[in-house]
Formats: sequence, C-alpha cells, structure tokens
Amino acid sequence: MDEHKPPTFWQMLHSVVAAAFGVQSGKNRARDFTHGKPSHFVILGILFTAVFALTLFGIVKLVLHLAGV
Repeated sequence: MDEHKPPTFWQMLHSVVAAAFGVQSGKNRARDFTHGKPSHFVILGILFTAVFALTLFGIVKLVLHLAGV
C-alpha cells in the first residue's frame, strides 16, 4: 500500500468506530493525522454518533414495546 495515499472511506469509517470505542491503533491514528482530512473525520464522527444514538433509541423503544410498557 502506498504510504502517501489518503485513507479510503472504509479506513476512515474503521478509524472513527475504533476511536469511538477507544481501541484505535497507533499506526492507524498516525496514518489518519498524517494523510487524512480533519473535516472528513468530523463529518463521519457526527454521522456515526447520530446513527449509534438512533440505533440505541430504536432498541429501547422495541424492548419497551415488547415488554408492554
């Protein structure tokens, strides 16, 4: 892999998810800070957070519905 290429969408998504759960590797973090655009990570982070929160909200609503509350 070329060391000077910017990270792909999937690499950035992997980095955002790993960072959200606190398991980002030093190698990937260095790649992101060296070759990635901060705006891309901010946008992906906001989208991931929104999807994560909506998923949790949906799961809670489903459990409450199944419990008859």
